[in-house]
Amino acid sequence: MIPLTRLDKQMMYVNPDHIVSIEETPDTVITLFNGHHFIVKEPAADIITKVVAFRARIIRRAGGPAGKKYLDKTKKNLFSSATLNRDRSIANRDEHERVPFHSQEF
Repeated sequence: MIPLTRLDKQMMYVNPDHIVSIEETPDTVITLFNGHHFIVKEPAADIITKVVAFRARIIRRAGGPAGKKYLDKTKKNLFSSATLNRDRSIANRDEHERVPFHSQEF
């Protein structure tokens, strides 16, 4: 939610995902998808800046791929140890005992 100020100086919070349009007649008018109109003091450029900051904060909190590198390292180690163990076990078996990799259990 982004904070906005009505003309009577009351604070209100708007979900930026519900904004359809922002018009700057002498006053700034916000139209929501349900048809409601709100007149606020902030200019359209400030509202757009707040919307962009809000969405950036959401993406940061979601933890994109840059935030979870430690998981990738664990998965790589797990895969390499599984393949090394597979190669050792296959080398110790006779030719007729070999089982395809996809049917082995780890």
